[in-house]
Amino acid sequence: MVAVAGSNVVSLNSAVKFGDCNSCRFVQIRQCSPVSGGTGSIRTRPCVRAQVATVEQASPESAQKLEAPVAIITGASRGIGKAVALALGKAGCKEAEDVSKEIESYGSQALTFGGDVSKEADVDAMIKTAVDTWGTVDILINNARITRDTLLMRMKKSLWQEVIDLNLTGLFLCTQAAAKIMMKKKGKIINIASVVGLVGNVGQANYSAAKAGVIGFTKTVAKEYASRNINVNAVAPGFIASDMTAKLGEDIEKKILETIPLGRYGQPEEAAGLVEFLALNPASSYITEQVFTIDGGMVM
Repeated sequence: MVAVAGSNVVSLNSAVKFGDCNSCRFVQIRQCSPVSGGTGSIRTRPCVRAQVATVEQASPESAQKLEAPVAIITGASRGIGKAVALALGKAGCKEAEDVSKEIESYGSQALTFGGDVSKEADVDAMIKTAVDTWGTVDILINNARITRDTLLMRMKKSLWQEVIDLNLTGLFLCTQAAAKIMMKKKGKIINIASVVGLVGNVGQANYSAAKAGVIGFTKTVAKEYASRNINVNAVAPGFIASDMTAKLGEDIEKKILETIPLGRYGQPEEAAGLVEFLALNPASSYITEQVFTIDGGMVM
């Protein structure tokens, strides 16, 4: 992992870490709205949280040499998003109530307002908050996502549309808005896809289609913005340990692990480490239009 002397981060429902920071400031965007799950249960639409964090430079000399980057992360309240936000937070960023407390423990500050990445007005407001506060957007990490799983024969249009709207249209809106700012200088965009976007999965026609769309979108946007010095890549996780995997029965878990050559779930911090590398490490500057699977060898 690379440590950055300073960084500003706008985070949406996800955690990010940019390296060690002594004094960070964050703006946090959040909105949760209940939506129906495919099995009739009430689920919560991922909160949209945006944080802007800045790290004080170690010295006046380093402050002149390195401007603190501004990063926006969507879906930062749990899982990979939270791990990413904390990773970037330690380097200068923060997210979500619990995450904000952690980031504040690194010397950062957090502000919060509501928003939904599938709504253009909310995305525009998020970007405006970052620009008004820190003057630019350098990094965008599109992580906000939902699932509404059921077999295609039972899938209602509403379940299809919810997943497409947040997972794909939300990503489009955030990317388009952030890229307008990045074009003035340069930028890094990292989209969180999934291995199901490459190989599909029973009961996830909507989610698989959305994540396949993310991959195609990533490759196209990378081509369009390469001349503007904007790097665009995707990270496609496999089975990552979460609250959901913790509730799986022993038999189901055994079958899943048998499909993973490394024989275990990935950890959110492992996925976050890859995202952090692509977002902050200078060695990633020549990488664009790539899809990185992090799945224990599941998809080869």
